Amino acid sequence: MKYLQIFFVALVAFEHLYFMILEMFFWDKPIGLKTFGLKLEDAKKTKTLAKNQGLYNGFLAAGLIWAIISDNNFKEIALFFLICVTIAGMYGAYTTQKIKLFFVQSIPALIGITLILLYK
Repeated sequence: MKYLQIFFVALVAFEHLYFMILEMFFWDKPIGLKTFGLKLEDAKKTKTLAKNQGLYNGFLAAGLIWAIISDNNFKEIALFFLICVTIAGMYGAYTTQKIKLFFVQSIPALIGITLILLYK
């Protein structure tokens, strides 16, 4: 079961690395525009904010990777960062009115939380 826990923590970590790359480097490029449903003019205006948001997503990914490589504190570190991701996904879905955010961001994190809590 430990491998399944690690799989979901890694999945969420890589998801956030992907978000970081999109937000920091491709926000106003075709892939970023398509992914986030933006118009080029709006993306250019919000590029600095997106880079900042991308940095925070990078921190979430780093924390989850830290949990995976941690010898003794996997559960505690993973739970903290997965809870942060879950809340971020819920808040993002609420504020943008895009329920897809909840499913893409929060659901994998909630699965990871559930697996960690059920199978210690």
